[in-house]
Amino acid sequence: MKDLKIGEMEYRFMSIIWENEPLSSRTLVELCMDKLGWKKSTTYSTLKKLSEKGLLQNINSQVNSLISQEELQTYRSEKFVENTFSGSLPCFLAAFLGGRKISQKEADRLKKLIDSHRED
Repeated sequence: MKDLKIGEMEYRFMSIIWENEPLSSRTLVELCMDKLGWKKSTTYSTLKKLSEKGLLQNINSQVNSLISQEELQTYRSEKFVENTFSGSLPCFLAAFLGGRKISQKEADRLKKLIDSHRED
């Protein structure tokens, strides 16, 4: 099983890959230098670490993700709610909204989303 626990900079690194894949490791080094201010060694170290976790592959200097951005975002979101709000989605939503108002369209979208995930 893939180890999905990654830090913020690793997530930003993955985002660069998702936005540009497939890409050469050389292009990845250039993008990381430009967008993250990283040296070549930092890029290759992070690439190796995330490849060992099963999130990326680097074959013949061709870099591809092995996990979708949505899949990783779902994992990170679930962990955040679990760790910060003891797994309570209503507590998370109350904190997230923080007393601000949402439009009727947003409320309708949320209701539809909740209804589609409701246990029968």
